[in-house]
Amino acid sequence: MLTEERHAAILKMLEEKKAVSVIELTELLHTSESTIRRDLTVLHRLGRLNKVHGGATAISGIFKVTEDETAVKHSLNVEDKHSIAQYAASLVKKNDFVFLDAGTTTELMIDYLTEQNAVYVTNGIVHARKLAQKGMKTHVIAGSIKAVTEAIIGTEAVHSLQRFRFSIGFFGTNGVSLQAGYTTPDIDEARVKTEAMLHSNRCFVLADASKFNQLFSVTFAELSSAEIITTTLSEKQFGTRTKVIETIPGKETPST
Repeated sequence: MLTEERHAAILKMLEEKKAVSVIELTELLHTSESTIRRDLTVLHRLGRLNKVHGGATAISGIFKVTEDETAVKHSLNVEDKHSIAQYAASLVKKNDFVFLDAGTTTELMIDYLTEQNAVYVTNGIVHARKLAQKGMKTHVIAGSIKAVTEAIIGTEAVHSLQRFRFSIGFFGTNGVSLQAGYTTPDIDEARVKTEAMLHSNRCFVLADASKFNQLFSVTFAELSSAEIITTTLSEKQFGTRTKVIETIPGKETPST
């Protein structure tokens, strides 16, 4: 069976059952577990399914209202996130006034940042510490701390952003949808993202392939509001402002 035929069969089975195991797929497609696992990895990166331990689940079209804790997010799609973060960090230039949104991929950006002649503003507690440790000129906005994402949010955070004008901003997202745009499950965190984007001359959303076609309960921006940095997509369905970069096999986290 050709690779394309296997992929079509996997997606058809997921459409019918919503979840399948590697063992089920090996029996159905008469192939090895290693081949199936590679297929699932490819389809996951293309945003066609969710790869989980022992199998895969269908991409859900329903609203999601919760999210994983930061410690869990750090363990997901690590290679893709490093590639995205490395490319994003290369966009920061001398004299930039940068907004760095809370999030695991934006946090990884800091490992690759080298521009000392820029000013960084963030609503991420961990981000601020890491930036300061690297000797970057860093400002933290005011507000309340959300424990799950370690982000500063709330009305005070929104107000403090109103006095800034950023030359460039980097943002995380929980979901990317053609219909709903960029989404997140928390209305307070959404308000901070929206405000920071409104005050950024150029906006980039950092999203590994698993974020596409995911829909959470609050939209914080339309697709046209930002340029997307991602890894592999099967088609340019999310527009010409999507920068698709290739992962770098065997890449290690840089020393900080």
